[in-house]
Amino acid sequence: MKPNSHCAVDDAGDGVKRLTIVEAGSANVLSSGVIAALTDEIELLAAETGIRALVVTGSGERNFSGGADINEMAALEEASAIAFITSLSALCEAVRVFPAPVVARIQGACLGGALEFAMACDLRVASPAAWFAMPEVRVGIPSVIHAALLPRFVGLGRARRMILTGEAIDAATALEWGLVDAVAGDAGLDAAVSAVIAPILACGRHVIAAQKALLRKWDDLPLDAAVAAGVPVFGHAFTTGEPQRAMQAFLARRRFPVRK
Repeated sequence: MKPNSHCAVDDAGDGVKRLTIVEAGSANVLSSGVIAALTDEIELLAAETGIRALVVTGSGERNFSGGADINEMAALEEASAIAFITSLSALCEAVRVFPAPVVARIQGACLGGALEFAMACDLRVASPAAWFAMPEVRVGIPSVIHAALLPRFVGLGRARRMILTGEAIDAATALEWGLVDAVAGDAGLDAAVSAVIAPILACGRHVIAAQKALLRKWDDLPLDAAVAAGVPVFGHAFTTGEPQRAMQAFLARRRFPVRK
């Protein structure tokens, strides 16, 4: 894999990779260079075989990411603004279509474009000190692209409030509203991330990839089409060998198998 000055990739074992935003300032801001680097790295990882989960996080303990780089955006015009936001949308899509589950490990601030990036991930685990906001209107721009996911997580009324006011919510509120899936306890953020990933690792790699792809299709399809879309996916699962092994293990133990 080519060197990437804004990404550090570590092998966490058992098919889990961890991607950390680095060299992006103390707030891990998403400049054009950082966005491009992250997108390239995620696409390279997507081409690797054997990855069962990807964890994305920011460096340090104070910020997951402060969002898009305001210093850069302040100099944008219409054409360059469209190019900038299109690149950020591509980053969000890179994790949304990643073949394995992507978990956002969120410490500290998660703002604007960074929250959109986190929402495009499959799961979100926050530290108790994490906080979340969509503050774009406060700097004269609308929340766009993957901010469209926010009502699906928190409901239309709460999304309107966050987007129209730019007000922040804390980790406890984010958990209550369904914006994050877990808030770390005394064991720490890494332990909480591992606990969320463990049930995924207990399943077969092929079935998890197929289920993620089908969930993504469900986002875009009306109900009848979503129901129909699952039929060939179900059939194809039996070509991987995973159902046969898992069902035989279940019948032998009378419980759901845990992958060794």
